[in-house]
Amino acid sequence: MLQEKAGELAGKIWQALNETASLTGKELKKATKAKTEKELYLGLGWLLREDKVVIVEEEKDIRVSLK
Repeated sequence: MLQEKAGELAGKIWQALNETASLTGKELKKATKAKTEKELYLGLGWLLREDKVVIVEEEKDIRVSLK
């Protein structure tokens, strides 16, 4: 079940980033309608493992973009 959710969220994250150059963690959470940060990070972890995204730390957030 968790694996399915991770894959679904990864797809939503990829679609949101495909429409925009980059998004912050807060913007991604809103764009994907993730209920919690935990869900968002589950999808991001999936995309990181597949080497599909770049994540850069900012002061109080992260910035994510597609490779």
